[in-house]
Amino acid sequence: MFSFPVIPLLFASVIVGMTAALLAWRERYEPGSIPLFVLLVGQIWWSVSLLFQLQATTVSAKAFWVNMSWVGVVAIPVAWLFFALEYTGRDQYVRTRYVGLVSVVPLATVWLAMTSQFHDLLYLEMTLVESAGTVRINYVAGPWYWIIAGYTYFLGVLGSIPLLELVWSETTEFRGQSSAVLIGTVVPWLTSVLYVAGVLPTGGVDPTPIAFAVSGVAYLGGLTRFRLFGTNPSPNRHAPELLFEEMSQGAVVVDSNDYVVELNEEAARILGVERSAAAGGSGTEIVPEYHRLPEDGELSGYLTIERDDGTRKYDVTVSEITNAYDRVIGRVISLHDVTDYLRQQQRLEVLNRVLRHNIRTETNVIAGYAGLLTDEHDSKEARVIERRAERLEEIGEKGREILELFENGEKADPVPVEGLLEECLAEVREAHPHVTIEIDGSTDGAYVSSVLEVVCENLLENAAEHNLSDDPRAEITVETDGDHVTITVADNGPGIDEYERKVLERGTETKLEHGSGLGLWLVKWGTEIAGGRVEFAENEPTGAIVTVEVPAEPAPEPGRLSRFPARALEGTAASGVPSTQSLFGSASGRGQSTRSRNP
Repeated sequence: MFSFPVIPLLFASVIVGMTAALLAWRERYEPGSIPLFVLLVGQIWWSVSLLFQLQATTVSAKAFWVNMSWVGVVAIPVAWLFFALEYTGRDQYVRTRYVGLVSVVPLATVWLAMTSQFHDLLYLEMTLVESAGTVRINYVAGPWYWIIAGYTYFLGVLGSIPLLELVWSETTEFRGQSSAVLIGTVVPWLTSVLYVAGVLPTGGVDPTPIAFAVSGVAYLGGLTRFRLFGTNPSPNRHAPELLFEEMSQGAVVVDSNDYVVELNEEAARILGVERSAAAGGSGTEIVPEYHRLPEDGELSGYLTIERDDGTRKYDVTVSEITNAYDRVIGRVISLHDVTDYLRQQQRLEVLNRVLRHNIRTETNVIAGYAGLLTDEHDSKEARVIERRAERLEEIGEKGREILELFENGEKADPVPVEGLLEECLAEVREAHPHVTIEIDGSTDGAYVSSVLEVVCENLLENAAEHNLSDDPRAEITVETDGDHVTITVADNGPGIDEYERKVLERGTETKLEHGSGLGLWLVKWGTEIAGGRVEFAENEPTGAIVTVEVPAEPAPEPGRLSRFPARALEGTAASGVPSTQSLFGSASGRGQSTRSRNP
């Protein structure tokens, strides 16, 4: 006999199920929430029907609630299947036609249950049995009963398959969620299987609704502890397709026999073909110069494709597709349009030539004639021309530095911070020996991108050249925390105008608001290429504070020479700079400036 307190356990099952159903309904806009809500309502319906059936005293009354319970019984497996499909991102199958198709057998079962008095398909007979003071209904299953039982278990297994994939997911949340809902489903179904097989001594009472108490607790755990609908895996199945379709590069998938399996819209546009017509075609006929493509890796040179809008050039990368046995079963051919990049590169090369040669030649001619006028007449106008010529040459020099920064900045090698600062300090002290430069801090042997050379040079030049105070000074502070290196340059000069800081912060110039030179743009762009950030602030009482923070770089491989070897800064008596034992000490010197550079 069934000796457990059935009624209290059924009440507990209903309460837990209602709580879980309310939580699922609250998340009704999340994938899988509506099917889970229907599943929980089906469990509640079955439990309530069993409660009423146990309280009924006549065959007809008990038979009525047995038949009514079938509404919940058949709703559970259908809801379970579509919950699993939608929750795991297979929502292309959660359509009205599929729901209707899967529901044919369950709906037929409900109809047979409501008309059971007219046939013996669901039950061959129903009788009352009194045992130990309890009246229960005893029924003999008909042929359709076994059909719906098998169909129910089939849907249960089918719905469990996609969830089992998440049990081995690398995401802890998904593992917990899938485990919780699987437990919540397996326990009542296992109970049902054992009951139908006659293994459980339940005294003729189906214990499956009682097992829904365990099911409800598992679902509650998934909804609360593992955020069942807070973190949802359904986008995972759509993301690869979306990336493939929306990627800006063309992508062609070919099999091991070089036949096209799939291509995205961008590839179809690039190749000038229809996707439907290209699929299944030979790669040699669809992709130009197919014989040049490597088995794996990057194509040497560019792939040229003639199109209606002109000739386009593409970088091509081929990636092998392997199966579980590490066998190559196909390849992905990626086409990246580099036509505009090559045109830009060509323009930069021309501009570099103009800045490197043409401007220098013209300014030298202007300066030469201005010098002759100055020697003959010593006129103010001639000196202005001479200074402006020098200014033009300086702008050309900054322009060349910017072009080199953009061209080679991404390929910069790591250099020691100490050696880099030594180099920058030596150049600035040579050009501006009247400026006192102090440095403080410790590099701890840190390395940074060599792009920072042009950044530090321009920062120190800006601090020294524009400083017109009686005692021009600049202070460099270096800090490192192992992951980042921070270099701060503070001076007591006139500072950086507010409008110029706004231009730099905005990242673009306007017709009415623009910077006075290229030096600070070099600082900003160089820092960004090095992966860092730069901040500008005012110093008190006068001057500017510029802070550059960049990631620390790994040291070069052993045996590879660094561009700036770390060494102590050697002073020279000729320049008037006192000798120091270490870079990180005070050093200053006075003498005649040998050059002038305006950032």
